[in-house]
Amino acid sequence: MDQVSDLSFFVRLVKHGSLSALARELGVTPPAISTRLLILEKRLGVRLLNRTTRRLSVTQEGELYLEKGSRLLAELDELDALVSSRRTEPKGLLRVNATFGFGRRHIAPAISAFVERYSEVEVQLVLTDRAVNLTDQAFDVGIWFGTVPDSRMVARKIAANQRFLCAAPGYLKRAGTPATPHDLQRHQCIVLRESDATYGTWHLARGRKEESVKVRGSLSTNDGETALAWALNGHGILMRSEWDVRQHLDSDALREVLPEWSLPQADVYAVYGERANLSARVSALIDFLTDWFAQMRNWQTARPRRAKST
Repeated sequence: MDQVSDLSFFVRLVKHGSLSALARELGVTPPAISTRLLILEKRLGVRLLNRTTRRLSVTQEGELYLEKGSRLLAELDELDALVSSRRTEPKGLLRVNATFGFGRRHIAPAISAFVERYSEVEVQLVLTDRAVNLTDQAFDVGIWFGTVPDSRMVARKIAANQRFLCAAPGYLKRAGTPATPHDLQRHQCIVLRESDATYGTWHLARGRKEESVKVRGSLSTNDGETALAWALNGHGILMRSEWDVRQHLDSDALREVLPEWSLPQADVYAVYGERANLSARVSALIDFLTDWFAQMRNWQTARPRRAKST
């Protein structure tokens, strides 16, 4: 078995979750699947899966093989799709998910231009308050921020973005400017309730030093536009993405707080699953979005110049 075939076999096995499930799909016996797994593990010299009669669990080495292997397979599939899509005109239904604020301001205008170029593509843009499970909701493409947690999803970076801590000059004059992350605990902080698991905890880093600060304030919301309005009105310190606050930082309506400290990654990714089913329309949209955001000089530009037709 070649290495690419082994990678594909292992990824499919983890996805199915059991030897018997993959055996049924391939039309072979479970012992045949078990034998192939043993041969793969012997070649690599490590155990990739712990298996019981009921379930499989991935070892640490298996997680590494799965993550890196999935990326390699994705790159190969994208290469195949790129070549084959040149012979196929994008057409059909394309379901896209994005968050409310970013979707309204940036994805909706981009899709407007996209369907002008590709008139045979029908797009359903569904906006939600947070990223959703694409497979469960039958979306072709999702727009996500920061690290993509599921290694079985394919993610392509379409725009650079970073997060800032910022506040209105009036608030900083009244309450003072934090000098250290610990100082945030005595400030009014506007908290965006996007994830209950990390609600009210801000993670900052400077070089190798990392600090997690539990912040609080009298205002919190699940809507980024509302949180930004409160910050502009001088109600406290806000953590927000560059795409949303760049124009306010440039106009001095907001000022950056603790600029020497960095915040968690917030680059923008187009995410999709089922690499083998990457269609011409999905490939075309992702290429289009990458070009669209590349035309922006910075996030202050509300709508970039429309890409020329090919």
